[in-house]
Amino acid sequence: MEVSRQSSEMTVTAARGPRARTRRLILQTAMQLMQQGQTPSVSEVAEAAGVSRATAYRYFPSQAALVQAVVDEGLGPILDWKSRSTNAERRMADLLDLSMPRIDEFEATFKAALRLSLEQWAKRQAGTLGEEPQFTRGHRIDLLRSAIAPLSGRLSKRRFDRLAQALSLVFGVEVLVVLKDIWGLDVQEALSVSRWAASALIQAAEGEANT
Repeated sequence: MEVSRQSSEMTVTAARGPRARTRRLILQTAMQLMQQGQTPSVSEVAEAAGVSRATAYRYFPSQAALVQAVVDEGLGPILDWKSRSTNAERRMADLLDLSMPRIDEFEATFKAALRLSLEQWAKRQAGTLGEEPQFTRGHRIDLLRSAIAPLSGRLSKRRFDRLAQALSLVFGVEVLVVLKDIWGLDVQEALSVSRWAASALIQAAEGEANT
């Protein structure tokens, strides 16, 4: 028992130690810059945080790794979302209710990450991406599959995947780009539209399963 307690204390100390504080400083600085609309490089974050570039790269070896960490920080409780409901429509509504206000709060951060994704796509198309690590986005896949999990036994794999893919069009920062920036809606109005569209898609998929 003594060994177990000692190991636990060492883990807590490490989590609160100098390395953890340095990582947190770099991460918070990067988030502040992204909330200002920037998509900073590791070097730019190091300068803003007052640490050496070597130190920053030790924690975040690439811009993609840094931005991914900031995105995960912004998503926060969304990544831990779980539902006990057995109703896919209810589960999807719960996910949207949790996610949309959070995405709106960190809208600038997620848009900065989206911009990096688009910039890397353009470089890849032009053949100039080189060895730059790719920023990947994919949390919504697992979240949406979890939301509609009660339908996995009723829908074929093809229809299940298609529904998850369709729901991805009403979930994420891209929804705010369309509904807020283009249509001029506020976040609650955008949430209402997303919930309505998600409900319609799930009902359509359930209707197909019953035919």
